[in-house]
Amino acid sequence: MSGKQLSVVVTRRLPEVVEARMKELFDVTLREDDTPMTTDELADAMANADVLVPTITDHIDSKLLARAGDRLKLIANYGAGVDNIDVATARERGIHVSNTPGVTTEDTADVVMALILGVTRRLAEGLRLAQSSDWQGWSPTAMMGGRIRGRRLGILGMGRIGQAVARRANAFGMEVNYHNRKRLRPEVEEALEATYWESLDQMVAHMDVISINCPHTPSTFHLMNARRLKLMKPDAVIINTSRGEVIDENALTRMLRADEIAGAGLDVFEHGNEINPRLKQLPNAILLPHMGSATVEGRIEMGEKVILNIQTFADGHRPPDLVVPAML
Repeated sequence: MSGKQLSVVVTRRLPEVVEARMKELFDVTLREDDTPMTTDELADAMANADVLVPTITDHIDSKLLARAGDRLKLIANYGAGVDNIDVATARERGIHVSNTPGVTTEDTADVVMALILGVTRRLAEGLRLAQSSDWQGWSPTAMMGGRIRGRRLGILGMGRIGQAVARRANAFGMEVNYHNRKRLRPEVEEALEATYWESLDQMVAHMDVISINCPHTPSTFHLMNARRLKLMKPDAVIINTSRGEVIDENALTRMLRADEIAGAGLDVFEHGNEINPRLKQLPNAILLPHMGSATVEGRIEMGEKVILNIQTFADGHRPPDLVVPAML
C-alpha cells in the first residue's frame, strides 16, 4: 500500500509544515479548527480511515475502538504518552499503535528546572508584585526564596526525562536522588551522580524537591496520594510535568493551603484543563497550561516522527515507534 493511497485523519491542528508534508504524502483529512473532536467525530474517523493521528486529548477506549472500521490499521499518536489509548484492545483488533518518544525530553526537562526555580525563588509572586502598584522597591527582607544549590532533589521516574532533569540538577548543584520501577545500571547512576531509593516513602520524606516524571498507568494513579504527600517535609516543594493523575490534586491543594507543603509547580492537572479553583488562588503554586513540550522545534519533530511511522507502515514494514505491551 502506498502512502498516497492511505486515508489518514488528523484530530487536531498540527504545525503548518507538518500538515503540508502530510498533504504531499497521504490522502489526509486535516482538522479545520483546533477544537478536540467529539466522540462521534472520532468514531466516524475511525470507521473510514486507514490511519488515525490522535493527540493526548483524544481518549480512545474500548468502546470507541469497537466502532472502528476494518480499514483502521494504525493509530499514530502525536505524543509520547499513550495512556489516552487502550493499546491492549487496539492490538486485539489488529490495530497497531505508534507514538513519538524521545522528541520532547530536553524541552520538558527545561520546564522542570524552570518550575523548580520558579517555586523555590517565588518568581510568580515577584512578577505579580512588580506588575502591581504595591511594590515599594528593594528591601533586604523582601521576596526571600530559597537557594537550590545543595537541595536534595527526588526524581520519581528515571526514564529519558528524569535523567535529563538529573543532568540539569547536577549543573545547578543539587543532590540527585531517584525512585524508579527498575534501578539504573551502575555506570548510569555514576554518570548522573544519582542515589537510588528502593522505598518511595523513604525518599519522599527526605527530599527538598520532588519531581514527578513517571507515566500515568493504573499503578501510578494517585501514587502521590494524601498519605504520601503528608510524608513530605513542610518546606519541600513538588513539581509535576508528567500526568496530573499521578497526584491527588485535592489533597495537594488542601496541604498547600495549610502550608503543610511549601509550594508546587504544575504543568499538568488531574482533570485536564478543569483545575481545582482553590488551587488557582494559591500564591505558593505555579500553574502552567501543559506547555512542557511546547517548543516549535519539538512539535515539528513530533510530526516528523508521526509521518515516518505512517510511511514505514505504508511500505509494509513495522513502524519504528510501535508501542508494545512490554513498554506499558
